[in-house]
Amino acid sequence: MQMINITLPDGSVRQYEQGISAMGIALSISEGLARNVLAASVNGEIWDASRAISADAHVKLYTWNDKEGKATYWHSSAHLMAEALEALYPGIKFGIGPAIDNGYYYDVDTGAMTLTPADLPKIEEKMLELARQKSTYVRKDVSKADAIAYFQDKQDEYKLELLEGLEDGSITFYTQGNFTDLCRGPHIPDTSSIKAVKLMNLAGAYWRGDEKRKQMTRIYGITFPKAKT
Repeated sequence: MQMINITLPDGSVRQYEQGISAMGIALSISEGLARNVLAASVNGEIWDASRAISADAHVKLYTWNDKEGKATYWHSSAHLMAEALEALYPGIKFGIGPAIDNGYYYDVDTGAMTLTPADLPKIEEKMLELARQKSTYVRKDVSKADAIAYFQDKQDEYKLELLEGLEDGSITFYTQGNFTDLCRGPHIPDTSSIKAVKLMNLAGAYWRGDEKRKQMTRIYGITFPKAKT
């Protein structure tokens, strides 16, 4: 097996077998560190901690204490919320779901149904139920044709519109549990670190910020790696 050189932030260089992940690097340093790693920087690009590294690289590990770690955690939480929504409300459609400075949101099209604040505790409960399943976030390169076919089958016109602006060869899906999304990532290793969930509020948001387009429902939330005390 070919060896690669990994340069850490302190300037030290360690050798690993080609295909090592940031999580594997963390584990070689300490189990405690590995338990807390949420994402990594590989040559300046934020990656999944589980993604294989195939060449010499500068690597930095991110935990909850880093803004990059929090952003990855909250973006993954948006995907978990989407999985919960799809389980509770089959046929719901999804726009975008980014991390923000303090949590995340996801814009959704609920069709004929209207979400109200009274629905939020039920969604929170479903998110925690799904989080306990310890589903891994799995990255997959997908051809544009296959991506279009997937979202045509789901009848999700929002994802199909987003695909129009993407080039073949640059498209990735992420799957955790029963939910698959069009996404660049990165994501946390699995859902089990999501221990506390609070959905903050609902708002209206025009699709792609265009007031002539469909008004979607924006659900704001925040999550934490420690259960409420």
